[in-house]
Amino acid sequence: MLRWLLVGCALLLLCFWWLVTQVGLPGLVLPTLPFSLARSPASSASSLSSSSLPHQPYTVLGPPSVSAAFINRVLAAYHSPAAGLGQALYDDGVRTGIDPVYALAFFLHESSFGTTGEAQKTLALGNERCIPDRSCVDLDRGGYAQMQSWEDGFAHWYSLLLMLYVKEWHRVTIEQIIPKYAPGSDGNDEAAYIAAIEHAVATWRRGVVWV
Repeated sequence: MLRWLLVGCALLLLCFWWLVTQVGLPGLVLPTLPFSLARSPASSASSLSSSSLPHQPYTVLGPPSVSAAFINRVLAAYHSPAAGLGQALYDDGVRTGIDPVYALAFFLHESSFGTTGEAQKTLALGNERCIPDRSCVDLDRGGYAQMQSWEDGFAHWYSLLLMLYVKEWHRVTIEQIIPKYAPGSDGNDEAAYIAAIEHAVATWRRGVVWV
């Protein structure tokens, strides 16, 4: 008798469930789980990882992301003739609003911190071509600006980037700057140059000296 009673109750519950889910009962509201709780943890994690964050370009404008002491460590490690001048490179960045880590990256890419190429003579961080307020040397190689010192070369590079690239041409990311700074029409590999600058910046921001 008890067994048949239990079977009857089970049948009644099944009938009630069918009425609620398929037909619906007026005035009856079933509680629903919040969307965040109804999803499994695995699906939530998968959705979060699959939604990519906005691309953060390498923008030269900004506060220093490396210290003057770290710049000195890098210059010393690479045996740069500008070793010990990290504070000057840092201060020029603060003055112009350009993160000095980018000046360091250009210095590395252009002349291995003044140890190779034209910069050994001109003391120019970025191997700048001739400019009105500095002597023009090596005209047989297209002409280069002769700086008065490494500090002078630092200051001119920051001014060039700020006044011409940022303020006049509105180019503030490495991807925007390189096609004008080192165009492919001059025999440069723009993609490789961009990759080299961004890699150096990322490496130094992690506190690693050697790129």
